Amino acid sequence: MIDPGIIESGADGGIRLIGGRCAACGETEFPRKQSCRDCGSQDVGAVTLADHGVLWSWTVQRFPPPSPPYHGSADEFTPFGVGYVELPGEVIVETRLTESDPARLRIGMPMRLTGIEVTTATGEQALAFAFAPVEEGERK
Repeated sequence: MIDPGIIESGADGGIRLIGGRCAACGETEFPRKQSCRDCGSQDVGAVTLADHGVLWSWTVQRFPPPSPPYHGSADEFTPFGVGYVELPGEVIVETRLTESDPARLRIGMPMRLTGIEVTTATGEQALAFAFAPVEEGERK
């Protein structure tokens, strides 16, 4: 995994994100920080976040990110979706999307957490998180 402090393996074999919740004011954020951004308390505990949400906003990244962290060539680059997914009652997560076709993305659509393989700076494969559109038949 890219960072075991933000991703854990779920009981169902999937992955879950680990956020932080302030014991003093209840603010939830992702990723977890040492102190609360709202009240400044340092009593922030780990909390497993929801694995489903709704697409709050999105765009398509059509050019290679700066290198580093991107390690491929411009010829190898494939556009990808980037968005914000709202986990209702918890937090809005900035995330990679598994879908990059604008015709298949819309604000408010249901999304689910999934793992994707990415290449690290050393050329190894690692598991990162992304959100995928929920298909009609798989809605909870």
